[in-house]
Amino acid sequence: MPLTAEADWPGLRNADGSRWHYLDTGATAQKPQVVVDAVARATGADYATVHRGVYTRSAEMTLGFEAARRKVAGLIGAGEGEIVFTRGATEAINLVAQTWGLANLKAGDRVLLSMLEHHSNIVPWQLIAGQTGIAIDVCPLTEDGRIDLDAAERMLTPAHKLVSFGHVSNVLGSVLDAPRAVALAHGVGAKILLDGCQAVPRLAIDVKALDVDFYAFSGHKLYGPTGIGALYAKAEILDAMPPWQGGGAMIDRVTFEGTTYAPAPQRFEAGTPAIVEAIGLGVAVDYVQGIGLDAIHAHETVLVRATREALRGFNAVRLFGPDDAAGIVSFAIEGVHPHDLGTILDEEGVAIRAGHHCAQPLMQHLGVPATARASFGIYSDESDVAALVRGIERTLRIFG
Repeated sequence: MPLTAEADWPGLRNADGSRWHYLDTGATAQKPQVVVDAVARATGADYATVHRGVYTRSAEMTLGFEAARRKVAGLIGAGEGEIVFTRGATEAINLVAQTWGLANLKAGDRVLLSMLEHHSNIVPWQLIAGQTGIAIDVCPLTEDGRIDLDAAERMLTPAHKLVSFGHVSNVLGSVLDAPRAVALAHGVGAKILLDGCQAVPRLAIDVKALDVDFYAFSGHKLYGPTGIGALYAKAEILDAMPPWQGGGAMIDRVTFEGTTYAPAPQRFEAGTPAIVEAIGLGVAVDYVQGIGLDAIHAHETVLVRATREALRGFNAVRLFGPDDAAGIVSFAIEGVHPHDLGTILDEEGVAIRAGHHCAQPLMQHLGVPATARASFGIYSDESDVAALVRGIERTLRIFG
């Protein structure tokens, strides 16, 4: 059964009124009507700039913008001043790399990533390696597709200054043992960053309890707008980080002789911010918390289990990742390219993701050029699983 009313999700209806079986939430989530309405209102009747206007509407918009920051902070157990609004997780990770990374990493230092990382948690560190001469190590995976923390423990040395892992894999759905990962990193004096894009929409996160140094996620995977995300960093780390981009809003005083900067987090939010998007994200946080992350995770767990059980009935299907994957099922069909499967499923009104999922090193590790990925959300239900299975049956008849 769905967790919410169908009327909450305007994007899940086709033009003829039939249900669109959307199984690509891992790429981007559909938006509930309350978020759509909030974005429309903030773009129209309520619109004004923030932080700078002395007129009433600007002041009200500023209150709404900063209220969204408090909501995001509350969602993950952070302090309000520890949340930097970014364009998404990609920009958040790049911000850490270009500020903390350039200030603290030097030749001879090492960074530990894992085999399952999204490109946005690989390429920024490669860019820093090119600038500083640091070395990047890659932690292997367990047989069922989890980051192998036993191997990480063996690999970590005092030369490692940063560990950067995905909290939940965007391909395999495998969940990191985050408390252990944090403890291992801190045990050698390293900082740790977690990519929470796939974790925040479905798992209860408490960054203080985890003691994580950096945590990044995107709004559009959390049922909010695109173009907005958040970086959490411990207050003492954030305060010591130099600015990345220069411009309005991030300054204290500017002269041609020199500039002083605003305190964090404003120091990292140069220019006019994504006002409307932040307000929409705040509403999305309210919506998700109104349902409850424990309920969301339990709901998706039932759908993942049902999908994996159904796909095991096909001899030609190869499943990837652990049975307790969080919200995601990746698979391949022998003799059928995932793109062909995706095209046939689209004809059946089913939307999946087919490709390398911005995780090409993981694809190489799995020995496939691409996978098909079904990913679930609040609005998913058993009819989506049934439609996926029917589409696979048709695909096998076509290619059989």
